[in-house]
Amino acid sequence: MKSSLIGLSLLSFCLCSVGCGGGKGGGVSDTAVVREDSIAEKSDLSVRAGEMADSVLAGMSIEEKAAQLMMPALFSSDDFFTLKAVGEYGRKGVGGLVLLKGDSASAAIIADSLTKASSILPFISIDAEWGLGMRLKDEPSYPFNSEIGEEATETEMFDYGASVGRQCRELGINMVLGPVVDVAAPGSIMRRRSYGSDPVRVSDLAVAYARGLESEGVMSVAKHFPGHGSAKGDSHKFTPVIERSLHQMDSVDLYPFKKYIEAGLSAVMVGHLAVPAIDPEMQPAAVSHTVISELLQRELGFKGLVLTDALTMGGAEGAGADKVLEAGADIVLVPVNTDEEIKRVCNAVVSGRITQERLDESVRKILFYKYLLLLKRDSQ
Repeated sequence: MKSSLIGLSLLSFCLCSVGCGGGKGGGVSDTAVVREDSIAEKSDLSVRAGEMADSVLAGMSIEEKAAQLMMPALFSSDDFFTLKAVGEYGRKGVGGLVLLKGDSASAAIIADSLTKASSILPFISIDAEWGLGMRLKDEPSYPFNSEIGEEATETEMFDYGASVGRQCRELGINMVLGPVVDVAAPGSIMRRRSYGSDPVRVSDLAVAYARGLESEGVMSVAKHFPGHGSAKGDSHKFTPVIERSLHQMDSVDLYPFKKYIEAGLSAVMVGHLAVPAIDPEMQPAAVSHTVISELLQRELGFKGLVLTDALTMGGAEGAGADKVLEAGADIVLVPVNTDEEIKRVCNAVVSGRITQERLDESVRKILFYKYLLLLKRDSQ
């Protein structure tokens, strides 16, 4: 079905995929307007979410705070051992889960089980770069990002994101690890996953898609900061070196992230990339204070959640949750050993290497977004 429909407009593809592929979210609107709303919009809800976050944070132990930073991964299966792990994660108070391959019924059971086992709403996240079918075999898939035609409009991309958002909500998923905002260079390993080689076009499509997701109460996560599009290697295997000048990084790779930030959207994922033009010490970006604290947060003014890419990837070798926190990130995706990473953070705080204030900064931000999700859901 996919190859025969690539030539159609994205909106037509979305309508057919959801109708024919078993998606639960229904079709997309014929008259959607790209709204400015986002999960973190300035409103009475955000004030209330901040108050709730402060209240809960005040009563948390160091271990409970450290656990909120962790989002381990599980396959979307409802077998005994998976559900046992879900219960254990709930009791430990982890911040959420990353859903891997499986089926939608199991994904919904895992999301519901972790939510019931947790005292604080967990983030239930999934890679859905071309729809939930990327991970869940019985959910609809859309074209790879590289196959989206030039005729696709921002309104259609908003509709696309809103449709995926509705499908996510049906399953209890509240975070999509996308959109990919990497600008693909010729021969890039990211070519299939990228919206193209034009940074303006990439940002227009990605921001519209992210707004659509967030209009349905599902957080978006722009990735992979500061830009994976020119990498000549796969960060799943090792740490690629981005050999662009600072001018090239600023005008090409960082451009879509700037537009995403200007739109007030929720989260950014930092990749396992060495960028000597930004950090001469060539630390992997996910543990680089220069990349996260100085560039992303201070210079670009990003106030939302900062996630790492999965720490099980080859490019993250040697990276621990303590280094992630020191660099300025908030959430550790797919730690190699969740218990050990919680201990690592606790030990760093107790020893004074990481201040209590630094830990609280990230945990408060996590709690803020969780309570904002709840308040927006209840207000709909």
